This record gives sequence, C-alpha cells and structure tokens, in this order.
Amino acid sequence: MSPLSRRQSASTIVVVVLAAIAAIALWVARANGFSTRTRPTAIERVVMQAVHRLSVPRSARAAANPVAFSPDVWTQSRGHFADHCASCHANDGSGITETGRNLYPRAPDMRLSHTQEKTDGELYWIIENGIRLTGMPAWGSGGGDDIDTWKLVHFIRHLKELTPEQLKEMAALNPKSPTEIEEEKADERFLAGEDAQPAAAPHHH
Repeated sequence: MSPLSRRQSASTIVVVVLAAIAAIALWVARANGFSTRTRPTAIERVVMQAVHRLSVPRSARAAANPVAFSPDVWTQSRGHFADHCASCHANDGSGITETGRNLYPRAPDMRLSHTQEKTDGELYWIIENGIRLTGMPAWGSGGGDDIDTWKLVHFIRHLKELTPEQLKEMAALNPKSPTEIEEEKADERFLAGEDAQPAAAPHHH
C-alpha cells in the first residue's frame, strides 16, 4: 500500500470514529438511556451503513454466487431460512418478529433496497461473519465456499416471490420453544386418553 493510500485509509477511519462518537453522544443525550426500544437516529443509521460497507473486504464484495438458482435451491433455502433465520427476520424477511423488533438496530426488512442493493458477495459475507455490535451472529464456517449460505443469498434475492402456501410451509419448520413443545406433548397425551384435559395455552407478554 502506498503512503497516499495509507493516509486515505487512516483519514477514513478517523472520520468514521468521530462520527460514531458523535452519534453515541447524541443517542445517550436524546434516547432512553441505552434501551433497545429507541429507534436509531439518522446519524446512527448513516454511521452503521458506512461501517457495514467498510467491514466487508473488497474481494468479498466482488464474489459471485457459485450456486445456480433452481427450484431445488429455492426449496432448500426456504427450509434453511425458516429453521435458522426466521426467529429474527420473519419468514418473509420483514424483520417483524418479537426478537427482530427488539434488537438494536432492529432487524431490517430485507425486501427493501438497503439489503437488495448489496452484492451477492456482501450478503454472503454478512451471513458468514455476522455484524459486530448488532444482533447478527456469524453462521457457517467463515470461508467463501459454504454452499448453504450461497443458497440463502438466492433466498434473499427472491423474498418478494414467496407465496402464502410457501410461507405456511416455512411456519411449520420454525423452531419451537420448550413451552410450545411441552404443550404439543400434553395435547398428544390428552388425545391418547392419558390426561384429563389438554394443556392450557401459555401466557404471552
């Protein structure tokens, strides 16, 4: 790297750090302390978008999806997303779930431009490596050849094509909480004549 390039990189880092400090100061001053219930400010959103962009290596952004889209890939990616991702992102990618709405920043609506305008390589890298200081964890091995992750990239690209029937199939694949599992078992025992009455529906906040 040339001296000029190093100076430019250093300047970029300084600008991002200063903007982040300003955003945090503004956030603490105006928000409800450090509560995740508060919507991120405009400054925070700009800073986070810049950080996300800078965090993905240039070579990763340029990576092409080695998996060809097909009906089988579409089916497999729906099942994978329903089992691993929907608890935060919702089956339709809207982010409207109890968990997704209470993260900070909130889980994005991946059907919109701020996700769809990312390259396939960016989407892959984010899934594989996660995003620091958010609720997005790292999945896969962290390498560049995780086929299941590349299939998920196809799923994200086709979110708007989901049908009601496909969403219903995905709902059946969503992970169940221990309470839901116990309720199902109690209902099965009741139907088999082992219990006098089915389990009461759990109380939700």
